[in-house]
Amino acid sequence: MTDRTAAPARRRLTKRQRRAQLLDAARDLIRDSGTDEFTLARLAERAGVTKPLVYDHFGDRSGVLAELYRAFEERRRETLARVLDATPPELGAVADVVAAAYVDCCLAEGRELADVVAALAGSPALSAVRREAEEAYLRMCREALEPLAGPIEAAALPAIVGAGDALARSALADDITAEDAAATLARVVEAVVTGTRPTTEEG
Repeated sequence: MTDRTAAPARRRLTKRQRRAQLLDAARDLIRDSGTDEFTLARLAERAGVTKPLVYDHFGDRSGVLAELYRAFEERRRETLARVLDATPPELGAVADVVAAAYVDCCLAEGRELADVVAALAGSPALSAVRREAEEAYLRMCREALEPLAGPIEAAALPAIVGAGDALARSALADDITAEDAAATLARVVEAVVTGTRPTTEEG
């Protein structure tokens, strides 16, 4: 006779599902405590799994941080590709969506992304992960903007990332609104790809 009171068998996650679960738990842990207190042991405890399983997925603490950043950049590229598909081929319109997508993605990740980025800066290997991801993002920006603005200098595109990060931090701190951050970044985008000075609100 079947025991109807017995707990149902726990569904075994695939490796991909488990990895996604661990990354979600890592984001929660960093949101709560920052990266200074982040360890694989604490991640295992938060996710309710054994430490060897976490080590098997990521190798070490740096591996988790790198995967968190790669996942963020992948979502950012997917978001940009989606909005670009729905945008008319006009420089102002494309600059607007590039800027809005950048700011929105940063705000969606919250302050934990800033903690991960700061941790990445402390390691040459992790810095390389960030550089590789940013280069892939900026290639997308170049492919979208260059047909409308003409040839873009190599030194110009990184200014989008620098300005975008600074404006997103200000928006996260509630110093400016998300709308103001996106509007300002759009002016920066248009200025750097055309070689002109950004306009101010007063003109």
